[in-house]
Amino acid sequence: MPLDPQARLVLEERARAGFPPPSEVSPEVARRNMTTRMALTPVTPESVASVRDLTAGSIPVRVYRPAAGKAQLPMLLYFHGGGWVVGDLDTHDGICRQLANRAECVVVSVDYRLAPEARFPGAAEDCYAATLWAVENAGLIEGDAGRLAVGGDSAGGNLAAAVALMARDRGRPVIAYQLLIYPVTEPDFTTTSYRDNAEGYGLSKADMEYFWRQYLASDADRTNPYAAPGRAKDLAHLPASLIITAGYDVLRDEAETFAARLRAAGNTVELAQHPGLIHGFFGMTGAVDEARRALDAAAASLKKALA
Repeated sequence: MPLDPQARLVLEERARAGFPPPSEVSPEVARRNMTTRMALTPVTPESVASVRDLTAGSIPVRVYRPAAGKAQLPMLLYFHGGGWVVGDLDTHDGICRQLANRAECVVVSVDYRLAPEARFPGAAEDCYAATLWAVENAGLIEGDAGRLAVGGDSAGGNLAAAVALMARDRGRPVIAYQLLIYPVTEPDFTTTSYRDNAEGYGLSKADMEYFWRQYLASDADRTNPYAAPGRAKDLAHLPASLIITAGYDVLRDEAETFAARLRAAGNTVELAQHPGLIHGFFGMTGAVDEARRALDAAAASLKKALA
């Protein structure tokens, strides 16, 4: 399928802006550049009932309650993307507002520690700790601990999958659903999608090689399932999943392979493929019509799963 014309315009606008790849600048500059780059395709902030900045222990979180919210709503722990190196609560504020309103759930966005200052397992453990905090403080945030989902985009999808594995292995909490948006699942740069989309579509092969180098503390981490869920030997007894992929994305094949493995292990899996879109399209709903439809459909699936 050809590249979506609106997605092509986004790529052309970003090319004109001339942002250097993350590997060519410091993490601090890369973080500022991500904020500026996302502003090129702004998502108009939707009104929600409330937004509160809290701390889950020492971890900053931002809690969104939907405009149509009632007491004891389902909860979604959301982990932002950015290769474990960039991104924060503000870069994904628009996405969290949209998901809260459309899925009618409390969204807890987690500001986990970033690499390389905090390498693996820092981010994964922060996300797991924040998930436990949300369950233990469900009354504070007016959420229903019995209807819990985890989700995230890109590296955030990796962290959501890791938290689901941790919860299964450690015996708590009970997670009903995982929303994995073009997730990173393993450090394999030899797939067809890496070959076909190595350059020119926003997230490059070189970017991902750089991000993995920043995140992993040792070569042994490459096979740790909490760092690379796609390398997990046992994927049984995991939450129902929605896995979303983009056709012009280096991560497409590993995410779709992960979906197939989850299904083969006996889990309920929905795979939503968007062959004309590029990595990061959930943050492009203000510029790409298909991105907006994809987010709406994902929220509808989440709402149904947690009903």
